[in-house]
Amino acid sequence: MALDAFRGERRGAGDTPAARARRGLLVVGSFVVLLYLIEIINTLMFHSLNRTFGLRPRSLDGILDILTFPLLHANLAHLLSNTLPLIIFGFLVFLSGLRVFVTALASSWLGSGAVVWLIGLNVTVGASGLVFGLFAFLLVRGFINRNWWQILLSVVLFMAYGSILFGVLPSVASFVSWQAHLGGAIGGVAAALLLGAGREGRLRTR
Repeated sequence: MALDAFRGERRGAGDTPAARARRGLLVVGSFVVLLYLIEIINTLMFHSLNRTFGLRPRSLDGILDILTFPLLHANLAHLLSNTLPLIIFGFLVFLSGLRVFVTALASSWLGSGAVVWLIGLNVTVGASGLVFGLFAFLLVRGFINRNWWQILLSVVLFMAYGSILFGVLPSVASFVSWQAHLGGAIGGVAAALLLGAGREGRLRTR
């Protein structure tokens, strides 16, 4: 069996690394463009969307805000700070396939929202929970899959971006939503465990 640092699912003969890279850039790039379009509209509306669709902790109708709060940002600078890591981490996750990307993104999204809803203090917006979730997924999946190439990638990413993990600590990130960061990271680890368990299950049936 050939080693593949980004193996996440069974692929067809036409599903080459180059094709996955192109699809990854398209999907992740389109998502980022969507965030900027929403930010433009939100800015024209004096960021009134944040009050309506930002996540309101421990509010029953705020549960639905879990679906919308990562799409909104406090301002353009807030969105810019999330853009590059979201593109890098999202692209690297997508190299394992669409299913892996959707699972990691959805788990990070829900984990971030759930923790903010449970223990958040203020109305929260921003995609940083997704950034932390995708980053956490990339850090741990190699150890779960026992894939040395993925472990090597996680080491490189940790050396380059590991300092952002301080963002899950209340004492360090009190001025931002550390709850969203923590929840996203939990969701990313959960996705790696879920996908790793599914992979092991398939291997046992052979």
